[in-house]
Amino acid sequence: MPLAPGVQPARAVVATAYGGPEVLQVVPIDPGPPGLGEVLLDVRAAAVNPWDWKSYSGTAGHDPARLPLRLGLEAAGVVLEVGPGVRWLAPGDEVVAWPVRGAYASRVRVPEASCVRRPPSLGWAEAAGLLSTGATAMHALAATAVGSGDVVLVHGGTGGVGRLLVQLAVLRGARVIATGSADSAAELQELGAIPVAYGEGLLDRVREVEATTGPVTVAVDTAGTDEALDASVALVADRTRVATIAGFAHGAALGVQLLGSGPGADPGTQVREAARAQLVELAADGSIEVHVARTYPLEAAAEAHRDSRAGHARGKLVLLP
Repeated sequence: MPLAPGVQPARAVVATAYGGPEVLQVVPIDPGPPGLGEVLLDVRAAAVNPWDWKSYSGTAGHDPARLPLRLGLEAAGVVLEVGPGVRWLAPGDEVVAWPVRGAYASRVRVPEASCVRRPPSLGWAEAAGLLSTGATAMHALAATAVGSGDVVLVHGGTGGVGRLLVQLAVLRGARVIATGSADSAAELQELGAIPVAYGEGLLDRVREVEATTGPVTVAVDTAGTDEALDASVALVADRTRVATIAGFAHGAALGVQLLGSGPGADPGTQVREAARAQLVELAADGSIEVHVARTYPLEAAAEAHRDSRAGHARGKLVLLP
């Protein structure tokens, strides 16, 4: 179908080979009309997640049939068209969508079931960065049964998932200790956590804080380091209340909960899908906030991935097509 006057061709980021960010290119695409139960989305923002760059790094194999590989799991945008069977969305509706296949694009087809309405109070970049990290945080809290009276240790408290973990645990009535770099203390305190610097001596520093909070009862690792997991099991005897979303090999050896898409991990599909509406509601009324560390144009996806791989971003990295 020819494009309407003034409508630019759609573009998308693809990995043309397996390797590092240098294999990424922006190419023209034809998303086609939305199919059964789908909507066509005019993408205003697409968030960067670690799986985006892991998917072409070789972690998931080197099958040439998957190339060129579309990237991106979550987006926010405006509905342009609706396909047959769509029940509650219409053109012009503003939505947040996750999971999405190929969200790094100016237009993308997404299942209506992946969408929730965007609250007017939530900016496009913040909306795009809410659902994947938020659902991961919700899953971790559910899996470790965090509730009022718990003392929760969050490793990586200034990362995308870590920030939401801290906020959601505080909302549940828990006290939170969160690790971060030496210069992140004020930021972690603003989120409601007691800050502790990671690095050598971590276990001793957490034990000093326990004199004020009481013993740590839950530990969630978002950093994926051996240090984080070793400290967690030293502090929490019940391994069912220790979880990792990143350190799968060491976590498996220690017998803690593995959460997410790693080998042997619990995907938590039902919990994560149910989290969509809850997260949007909490973000809409200001109970939680998504911190966008940096935004990039679509053409700078490789730079965004280099920053993500470096692991020092305090918050979400977001592409703005």
